[in-house]
Amino acid sequence: MVENTGVVIVTFIIYLLVMLGLGLVAYLRTQNLSDYILGGRNLGPIPSALSAGASDMSGWLLMGLPGFAYAAGLQATWIAVGLLIGTWANWLLVARRLRNYSAAAKDSLTIPSFLENRFRDETRILRVIAAFFILLFFLFYTSSGLVAGGKLFETVFSMPYEWAVVVGTIAIVSYTLFGGFLAVSWTDVIQGLMMLLALMLVPVLAINSGEVGGWSGMKASMLDEGSGMLGFFTNAEGEALGFIAIVSLLAWGLGYFGQPHVLARFMAISSQDRVPYARRVAVSWSALTLLGALFVGFASIAFFEGEGLEDGERAFMMLVDALFHPVIAGVLLAAILAAVMSTADSQLLVSSSALAEDFYKGFFRPDADSVELVRIGRAGVIVIAVLACVIALDDDSMVLDLVSYAWAGFGAAFGPVILMSLYWPRMNRGGALAGIIVGGVTVVVWNMLEGGLFDMYEIVPGFLFAIIAIAGVSLATGEPEKEISDEFEKVNG
Repeated sequence: MVENTGVVIVTFIIYLLVMLGLGLVAYLRTQNLSDYILGGRNLGPIPSALSAGASDMSGWLLMGLPGFAYAAGLQATWIAVGLLIGTWANWLLVARRLRNYSAAAKDSLTIPSFLENRFRDETRILRVIAAFFILLFFLFYTSSGLVAGGKLFETVFSMPYEWAVVVGTIAIVSYTLFGGFLAVSWTDVIQGLMMLLALMLVPVLAINSGEVGGWSGMKASMLDEGSGMLGFFTNAEGEALGFIAIVSLLAWGLGYFGQPHVLARFMAISSQDRVPYARRVAVSWSALTLLGALFVGFASIAFFEGEGLEDGERAFMMLVDALFHPVIAGVLLAAILAAVMSTADSQLLVSSSALAEDFYKGFFRPDADSVELVRIGRAGVIVIAVLACVIALDDDSMVLDLVSYAWAGFGAAFGPVILMSLYWPRMNRGGALAGIIVGGVTVVVWNMLEGGLFDMYEIVPGFLFAIIAIAGVSLATGEPEKEISDEFEKVNG
């Protein structure tokens, strides 16, 4: 429990009221389904970039990654490098084309509807299968955010973990339910800036504190903790990292191409001309926050030397409590809440969009109007949040483990399909369907196996097998209709 919890509680309440206020304003501006799901495709470059980053990084940036850095040392740098490359490549290769093509393909509002319209799938099978995998992996991804929120409230307020998860779920659902995409995007800007401030300030002050003793003190403590802590190519015990380990860590970057909540920001940006500026903002934000998260973990090794931390994922919270006045601590701890809310709200929104647009309208009410679909979407937020909350109630859950699984699932199921649908005119509906199924199923099965090659992060085989499936099935079946090929060339130049 942190000191002076009364001051921290007041700070949290003020923060939540501001977020709910933004949700109310966005609610008043939400007129139709396009507004609710994509903000009317009128998002500026800075909100697009910060919203993509904040919704992507989530609570794991302030808890999961510092926890891994605390336990593994410089080995954790490989994840940060892979994610930074993935951020840059996603904005470079996907953002502009997806924004243009999703608008041209009957103004597609979700990834499943884009794929259906891109390949003229009148059977609706492609759309339903895509929506199924979105809902499956988002249950785990959203639950990771609720786990982070639970640990936050448990640490700060000595609140029972189960109650902490429930309180966090209610807070997140409240403004997502009302404001939709606009509320999520506007609050993400504030939350992204809060995360950046916290991850710049905390490690700098920690390293220069008397407990750490500057850079030399931090490095000495890391060396005392384990002979491999200061090696990029060794684990904490000093054993050499093998090819599988390094590839697995770098492969986190592959996940970006298939994250629906990140791709939604590309679809919502107001113009393709805004993409280069947004890319620079996004990459800069990611570089600074990833670096800060690593050094939170590294500094914690020295700061808590001797006593240690039972749970490394609480390192950021414990540093804030030890270093700052309660008022400042309240603001910085609210950054964790910001990180959790910025991702969980986006995930809930994309999931509810899949339910409303892809399942409800696709099968049950094809003639449903925008008002009805928004209502169904909001009901979907509640249903999905409750299911994710149930998963998160296991107090043995680790944020990084849940994120890792969901990240791999999305990256393998949708990454190859999105990339090839934007760059390969020969790809057809069968290839897209095969890619989603093979990529998603590979992740689920590979995760259950262990030993040897199966120790490789499941996104690698999932991504590779999905590409092979897309190419193999597309080439083995008929070419796309000329109308589809012509549209592809027209939209992508």
